[in-house]
Amino acid sequence: MKFRTEVDIPVSEKMFEIEDRAFSIGSCFATEISDLLAKGQIQTLNNPFGTLFNPFSINNAVRKLHHSEFYSEEDLIKYGEEVISLDHHSSFNSRFLHQTLEKINSKIEAGNRFLQETDWVIITYGTSFIYEFLPKKKLVANCHKIPGKYFEKRLLTNLEITDSIYETVTLLKDICKPDVQILFSVSPVRHTKDGMVENNVSKSKLISAVHDILAQFNNCHYLPAYEILMDDLRDYRFYKEDLIHPNQQAVQYIWEKFGNSYFSDETMDFVEENFKITKALAHKPSDEKSPKHHEFLENLEKRIADQQAKVKHKIF
Repeated sequence: MKFRTEVDIPVSEKMFEIEDRAFSIGSCFATEISDLLAKGQIQTLNNPFGTLFNPFSINNAVRKLHHSEFYSEEDLIKYGEEVISLDHHSSFNSRFLHQTLEKINSKIEAGNRFLQETDWVIITYGTSFIYEFLPKKKLVANCHKIPGKYFEKRLLTNLEITDSIYETVTLLKDICKPDVQILFSVSPVRHTKDGMVENNVSKSKLISAVHDILAQFNNCHYLPAYEILMDDLRDYRFYKEDLIHPNQQAVQYIWEKFGNSYFSDETMDFVEENFKITKALAHKPSDEKSPKHHEFLENLEKRIADQQAKVKHKIF
């Protein structure tokens, strides 16, 4: 008997190799996948604008990175004691103009360089809702806890979403390697503050738009993270206490599905061994001077050296 409706992911013709570089951008789920890749010692760069959710803002970030377009004082606002970019996550905020600009522009420079050498781009969309900052008539990525009276919230239109995703793909194909692979997903995190019905409308618009784009480009893929959590793992035991975010078990399950479809055998073995080494490095012995612990450390050093010999980039 079957008690679950499993979501199958076709095995990709293009496989993730151990020397490949992965650039990720979008919601916190993109960060979850990027963190696991980094833990597996794959070369990664994640969210140089901080966490972003809607296709318009993600495309704006990709355009800035593509053009290596630095921000200036005119692009920022001051609220309270902080200097803020409405295109960025609040982690870029600071009390001083030069500090905020340094954070922003150094990430743009690093992102531009990384994109030119990247093999995979992972994009995770979270919502179709967007806010307009009324004083500047500007669509924003983050409201930074500025009072709601300064914003107007609305759903992006279907055309705005598909146009944004289309431009994102064309920009990436221009700046990245010729055979760059672009992997889309829709975040399984439900934006319940928008309302349950509204969240479903928002997610459905994203899923529909992504599939419209997949039909127009080669080397574009869809990872059904949203569908896996909604249908395959249809149980609140796979959520954190807020009943919104997937817990570690759910993220690990989606990660394994991703790896089984997109990792070569060599990459799978490489990543899994690095996970084990990372866990071993965190081990705290009861007696650091014991012969058994020294033997453990010597064995661990050999395992690390064996892994280091497999790649050109620096690991551990």
